[in-house]
Amino acid sequence: MPRINVTEPTVKMTFGVNTSPFSGREGRFSTTRQLRERLYRELETNLSLRVEDTETPDTFLVSGRGELHLSILIETMRREGYEFEVSKPEAIIKQIDGKQMEPFENLTLDIREEFIGILTELLSSRQAQMTNMFNDGKGNVRMEYRIPTKGLIGFRSAFLTATRGEGVMNSVFIGFEPWGGEINSTRSGSVLVASESGEAVTYGLNNAQQRGIPFIDPGTQVYERHDHRADEPPAGYGGKCL
Repeated sequence: MPRINVTEPTVKMTFGVNTSPFSGREGRFSTTRQLRERLYRELETNLSLRVEDTETPDTFLVSGRGELHLSILIETMRREGYEFEVSKPEAIIKQIDGKQMEPFENLTLDIREEFIGILTELLSSRQAQMTNMFNDGKGNVRMEYRIPTKGLIGFRSAFLTATRGEGVMNSVFIGFEPWGGEINSTRSGSVLVASESGEAVTYGLNNAQQRGIPFIDPGTQVYERHDHRADEPPAGYGGKCL
């Protein structure tokens, strides 16, 4: 029998002990020892996962096969009662034969033809290259792209919004190719943060949503951010991060 090759990790993020003021409120397991034991126990069954200690004792570097792979691990641990914080996912960059290489994937989209324009614009800003497109003549379109993994990070939510939940997407890792440079961020504006600790109220959220999109409800406990600029007051009230 030929040996089965396990796909290499393409995305990494850090898992660490919760350092927010709300630490210890939601989970039963919140210490460094408990988090470390759980992550290394996952390696016994999750063959494509990688876990490494970092220079910071309470932080661990976890690598997996894309956002979904790591998202499943995060949700599983949350349901088991683990409380922790994670960093933004990043594509894994390698040095191969002296060259900087990054993971690439084949992306397949099944959409309605009216969404072709907006998706073409979204993907062009993420360094994606179209390789094929098929229209069945009934308004359904299949689009195929070659895209760096870094371009897929955060794309799923944008895709669902652009297609109003009617599209289907799938991606398959194809290998490491030369680094194509950074992707310019298209995000504009600033993040709304809480101006004081306490409980979010309807009045505050109504004012905040005029300047951004809140993702919390009235009654949610929030805490004050202390890292905003001294000459710029917090933009909004009633949200840890709106």
